[in-house]
Amino acid sequence: MVQGTGSGAGKSLVAAALCRLFRNAGYRVAPFKSQNMALNSYVTAESGEIGRAQALQAEAAGIPPSVYHNPILLKSEGASGSQVVVMGEPFKTMTASEYYKNKELFWPYVVSAWEELNSQYDIVVIEGAGSPAEINLTAREIVNMAVARLASAPVLLVGDIDKGGVFASLYGTAALLKDDAKLIKGFIINKFRGDVNILIPGNEMIHNLTGIPVIGVIPYVSGIGLEEEDGLALGSHLTVGDKTCAGLKITVLRLNYISNFTDFHALSCEPGVELVYSLRDNDILSSDLVIIPGTKNTVKDLLYLKETGVSDSLSKAVSQGIPVMGMCGGYQMLGKRILDPDMIESQHREVSGLGFLETETVFEPSKVTLRVTANKTGGIPFIDGEFGNLDCYEIHMGQTTGGNIFEVRAGDRTYHDGMSCGSVWGTYLHGVFDNDSFRAALLDGLRAKRGLKQTGTGINYKKLRDSAIERWSSTVAKFLDMDFIYSLLSVKHISIQK
Repeated sequence: MVQGTGSGAGKSLVAAALCRLFRNAGYRVAPFKSQNMALNSYVTAESGEIGRAQALQAEAAGIPPSVYHNPILLKSEGASGSQVVVMGEPFKTMTASEYYKNKELFWPYVVSAWEELNSQYDIVVIEGAGSPAEINLTAREIVNMAVARLASAPVLLVGDIDKGGVFASLYGTAALLKDDAKLIKGFIINKFRGDVNILIPGNEMIHNLTGIPVIGVIPYVSGIGLEEEDGLALGSHLTVGDKTCAGLKITVLRLNYISNFTDFHALSCEPGVELVYSLRDNDILSSDLVIIPGTKNTVKDLLYLKETGVSDSLSKAVSQGIPVMGMCGGYQMLGKRILDPDMIESQHREVSGLGFLETETVFEPSKVTLRVTANKTGGIPFIDGEFGNLDCYEIHMGQTTGGNIFEVRAGDRTYHDGMSCGSVWGTYLHGVFDNDSFRAALLDGLRAKRGLKQTGTGINYKKLRDSAIERWSSTVAKFLDMDFIYSLLSVKHISIQK
């Protein structure tokens, strides 16, 4: 089990690396995180919603993502609490105190999901959440040491040295855990910059103080090529991708409740594409494409755009012919009105949208989570030609009128999605940019608008991701004592060549 001294220590990517290393060694391996809190989510083949990090770990393990990999998902909705998703299905919105008072409701799902995976796989790589040393939650948590005890799992504790105070974090965590500290079998120091020899005295001292060895120091690796866990990584303004002056600039609005920003990771991997997360007027008006992303609270983010004047910048962009695209909640904002008669998402029964599209959205109690395929049937600004079937998914509350640019198939059902008007268009289809043919057509359309040379092709995103997982896993294997890790497992010992 991989736990961390705090959020952002790197445990998700360390767990993903271990999934790939065990798979490459010939084992049947699966990821497991009993409870995740994230606004980046993924829809599985069962049409269930899980954390995006567990989908990445399943990808590393070479298996389809499943609701068993993340039985409890918490999606923050701000002051009202979090939407609790259980085995892929929305349960209810609960405050933190309500959630922790109801451990008995959720623990059985954790146990059953763990037992299902444990019965099918040789190795299950378990990820914790936050810090196991949050002593105010010790009796009620269902994701850290409670799961380690359930699974009799040896724990590797990851500390982020880039934040500073890593030895204090490792020592303090072990000290506060008391009896559970015996489950920690090794420390991992992550994101180290510099000469590792400088750390050796500290590694020896922390071993002497706790009885727990440091089993690896992983260097700081920039540009891993894999998406971050949550929106905290974006900050208030972030630029990623290729910043060549002759390339394209795409700005994604950095909403307060931004969700599924992983939708745009493939764009940042394309040569000649600069991807900016920002709300700045100059970024919006200097872009080749502006994207309003998904959000866990469409109404609050919409009102914020209006209050801060970002909506005025968008109006200027549209008047100048700059393409504006809305994804999911962003698509809802583009319309004339958003109606919430049962006040499902906010205290506003009706708000005016941005008014760029002739659509209207009505929020409903039921949530749509679907794996779908789609093909283009109508006009999308600056995209010419066909690009075949698209593999996508939907996650949204509410329904939007209209639908003229995609024909969508979900099982035996066929319907239409998305709308365009002038340089503005929107869709509910998450993952559309992960499709190489669609992304290439979009980028070439934007290049043609700018008078830039069209490429006709782009990256193979699936192959690029797999290569990134391999490179990252090789790095982790190089700097961790994998022989020690195998000695903790009840599987055949395989010596790892450094």
